[in-house]
Amino acid sequence: MAKINNDLLDGAQGAVGKQLVFRERGGQTFVSKYPDMSNVKPSEKQLKEKGRFGDAVRFAQGIINDPVKKANYKVKKGKSVYHTAIKDYMAENK
Repeated sequence: MAKINNDLLDGAQGAVGKQLVFRERGGQTFVSKYPDMSNVKPSEKQLKEKGRFGDAVRFAQGIINDPVKKANYKVKKGKSVYHTAIKDYMAENK
């Protein structure tokens, strides 16, 4: 990773295409090559969790796409129904 000493790019985060990634660590901005994840083989447990998270997303989408369910879903002030529904699903389905 290379440290950025440029006011224009200071604080930049995210990817540029699939070439560069900007990260901020300890108040400093760094740039690195986009990671190549093509050879990474997820474990059975990772695949199971990925599937569970997908189920949570579908559950949350079902709530936000139904105006009645969305209006009746209990959320804390300042929190979104979508993210609260994902959190609730993940907690209930361990």
